[in-house]
Amino acid sequence: MANTPQARKRIRRNDRRAEINGNRLSRIRTFVKKVESALEGGDKSAAAEALKAAQPELARGVARGVLHKNTVARKLSRLTKRVAALG
Repeated sequence: MANTPQARKRIRRNDRRAEINGNRLSRIRTFVKKVESALEGGDKSAAAEALKAAQPELARGVARGVLHKNTVARKLSRLTKRVAALG
């Protein structure tokens, strides 16, 4: 239980930040899913376009503290390899 005004304010702030970060993470996941669905469909040009759109979203997630930079680097690396493997 928050006993000080500052602790109450931190709770309010944490709730707001959690909602904002959740929305950002959801948006990032949506972009990644678009790449994966294009890969499953076997459409290389659509997958490449989706990957091109997903890269700045993932980078933005790192800049805003939603995701760790190594997590994003790993995701991008794996997605890029899968897109390149489509012949």
